[in-house]
Amino acid sequence: MSPNDPRTAEQPMPWRRTPRRSRLRRRFVAGAVAVLAASAGVGVLAPSAGAAPTVDIRVNAGTSLGTVPSSGTGLNTGVGDDHMGTAKVSSLMKAAGVRQLRYPGGSGADVYHWKTHTMDDGYRNPSNTDFDHFMATAKTVGARPIVTANYGSGTPQEAADWVKYANVTKGYGVKYWEIGNEVYGNGYYGDGKGWETDKHADKSPREYAKNLVAYAKAMKAVDPKAKIGAVLTTPGGWPDKEKAPGDSADWNNTVLSIAGSSIDFAIVHWYPGGTTTDDLLKTPSRIAGVTSELRSLIAKYTGSHAASVEIAVTENGAVGSPAQTSQAAALFASDTYMTWFEQGATHVDWWNLHNGTDQAPTTVNGQIDYQDGGILSAGTCAGGKCEPARDTPFPIYWGIRSLTALAKPGDTMVKASSGNTSVAVHAVRSSNGALNVMLINKSPQNAAPVSLSYAGYTPAAGAVTTVSYAQGDTALTTTKRGTAAAQTLPPYSITTLQLKPAPGTAGAAKPTPAPTPTVAAPVVSGTTGTRAQGEIGARVDGTTPSSTSGDLASTGASTTVTYSAVGGLLVIAAGGMLLLRGRRSRALHRK
Repeated sequence: MSPNDPRTAEQPMPWRRTPRRSRLRRRFVAGAVAVLAASAGVGVLAPSAGAAPTVDIRVNAGTSLGTVPSSGTGLNTGVGDDHMGTAKVSSLMKAAGVRQLRYPGGSGADVYHWKTHTMDDGYRNPSNTDFDHFMATAKTVGARPIVTANYGSGTPQEAADWVKYANVTKGYGVKYWEIGNEVYGNGYYGDGKGWETDKHADKSPREYAKNLVAYAKAMKAVDPKAKIGAVLTTPGGWPDKEKAPGDSADWNNTVLSIAGSSIDFAIVHWYPGGTTTDDLLKTPSRIAGVTSELRSLIAKYTGSHAASVEIAVTENGAVGSPAQTSQAAALFASDTYMTWFEQGATHVDWWNLHNGTDQAPTTVNGQIDYQDGGILSAGTCAGGKCEPARDTPFPIYWGIRSLTALAKPGDTMVKASSGNTSVAVHAVRSSNGALNVMLINKSPQNAAPVSLSYAGYTPAAGAVTTVSYAQGDTALTTTKRGTAAAQTLPPYSITTLQLKPAPGTAGAAKPTPAPTPTVAAPVVSGTTGTRAQGEIGARVDGTTPSSTSGDLASTGASTTVTYSAVGGLLVIAAGGMLLLRGRRSRALHRK
């Protein structure tokens, strides 16, 4: 999915010129959307008239949604970012649990020549961001590299030489290779003024697919273990389903029908945007439909190896919504990463490490938002106001780092559901018998009392360890509060309960896989509806049990424990670029 829809008046900028407005305001709203413009934020969840109702959270520790991918939590980097590998930045990335780094950086990949470390126009990037320096950074962070080969102005031979250098000459063992970045944005669709460089005379999906096969053949001849990724349009986002004059099929069907047998993973980008922060925080509900459609396409075209073809979300971000760096973006980050993992994605890479901006800060829900897509401050100034000191973590950083309190690679994700869309939930079982539950309160004004029940797991009694991040915090807070049965979540917060099994229960039996629907779920283009995460693991017929015991019993779990919300309830009192891409503007990457 790209925000650079040429059907709008706003067009992408040429490489390294003064940056424009950071993201197009693309709309996926099915019906009318009320736009509430106010300096304190737009479109937030409305506060209740009285005390907030208790939200019922159900965790089924006996139903598995799969394992947390080994290198799933990823991040984009750019060759123009001369702070990418500093000791401070590397330490911050490592502490945030970043397990994958993407290189050389978005659209820049299609004009980047790795041997000379230059762009297509001859510009030489900072010497400390070349491929060897990037690999040193990845090693320091403990992250796996994913590399985008130059399709726009490169050749299969240039890409094959890169594979040879990386994996034969240097022994880096780079496994994942993308062929181009958002190639569908080359101008073939729309008004012909695409944002992605593509110097091929034929810019059709047919030509991309044919060249993709040639790239794969050349690169695998050097290293048969190399995994090759195909650029696809994101279902539900432009230019998905578009057909140019004379074409019989859209981009995805054309590319996969020709190159399906040559690829190892499918690439999509996820920038759902939204007119309001409320819109943004509802978008994870669309991910189930997106992955379902991708799986159907993969099954149709990739033959006997369809089950092994991975889905990689190599760009993901809140750009296109009012919240770029403020708290809503942090909540979106945690929720989105986990929802993609639960739906089977093996890579999710946030855009961006550093980004920068040419936009003056705004105020979103009472918090300054610097309109910068990076997780760390680039230290740029706009409109007479400057970002925090360079490398200061934005709230997005803490949203991503919150995932380290929930899960580690190899842990088992289990089914969980919320009785109200204002609170999202994700749950993970660890190998040592612990159960961690992440609760995300999407209301910027109201604390949310929650009551939790469990199947397949009996938590120990007493106060529980929580790791939280609330609006205005500058770090994660670990404390003992509430119980496994009852918590009160601060407004606009991420709270992870770290539970231990009750004595004598040894946790629970190994979770069983959730049933897989046999019919692809439709891709929903609106932002209304419930979270997809509450749907996975549900009955294939789509029916919803009317009682807690019925729902949990339907999974086959042997134990259901329902706690009273009386006692242990905690009431929170007040006081208690450099590859500036914006996403396509890159002027600051020379700084």
